[in-house]
Amino acid sequence: MARHLFREVDGYYLHVAFSEQTIRSALGYKPVPGDVFIVSYPKCGTTWMQHLVYNIFNGRAPPTNMMDTWREMPFLELQGAESLKEMPRPGAIKTHMPFHLQPFSADAKYIYICRNPYDCCVSFFYHTKNISAYQFQDGTFDEFFELFLEGKVDFGDYFDHLLPWYAHRRDHNVFFVTYEDLKKDTAAWVLQIADFLGQEHGRKLRSDQGILDAILNRTSLKTMKVDLNVSIKKSYVKLEDLPEDKKPEWFKLTTQAIGTAAANEPITRDFVRRGAIGDWKDHFSADQVKRLQKRIALKTRGSDVMDLWKDIGLP
Repeated sequence: MARHLFREVDGYYLHVAFSEQTIRSALGYKPVPGDVFIVSYPKCGTTWMQHLVYNIFNGRAPPTNMMDTWREMPFLELQGAESLKEMPRPGAIKTHMPFHLQPFSADAKYIYICRNPYDCCVSFFYHTKNISAYQFQDGTFDEFFELFLEGKVDFGDYFDHLLPWYAHRRDHNVFFVTYEDLKKDTAAWVLQIADFLGQEHGRKLRSDQGILDAILNRTSLKTMKVDLNVSIKKSYVKLEDLPEDKKPEWFKLTTQAIGTAAANEPITRDFVRRGAIGDWKDHFSADQVKRLQKRIALKTRGSDVMDLWKDIGLP
């Protein structure tokens, strides 16, 4: 993976596809009452959580058209703060910001989802390999592992992201959950998420099992692997096919950064892959396990954060 494609913008380590203009706009955003942020390190369940929250708020699946998806489920660092003006409310804002950079307010709510570092690393590898802008199509897991261990992947170091958010997990306006727990008992966690978003949402789901069951069905791995993967591929919008007045500014900036060819390359591989717990066992060598264990011990010294995954058979 070409390191020249990444740089720091005001302390935020990101791919050049994220323009400095939109990054600084995102970093400078001032949350307003009613804002809901879905926060995570990449490949830790962000998309799943977005779909759960969208279903809770709207009682239906998100739109399948990409332009509508970007408008209704904005990605703050990619699209900038201006994009939030068009988001229907109630709605949720996606970010991958570490805590010290996240626009934070007592009047906003934050849902943080995390995943064990082993499976996160594997999922992030496939994500990076499958998106042409990373120029890693021929990259190997061994190569990606070195970058992940060093924290030189998109959005920076895994542990630098997780640990500060973990320290704030009991804040009144933070809802903290692991991908593994959410997968183990999705229904119970959906009810808790609904309560966190507003008691009226929790009451609605408890009063009608059919509504809860519909949400669980629309957001199941089986459904999302079919519906989301197909819709992303089918509804991919090429920049040159859009009228000039329909091209979002952030889209233009991204295209300038990575080139028209990369920006317009259709997505041909699955965005939702396996969603499995323990996928790392098929990818990590014994030496890589030891090296990540050493990294974990160093980065989490004095913290009990790894107890989050004490029951899933990590090394």
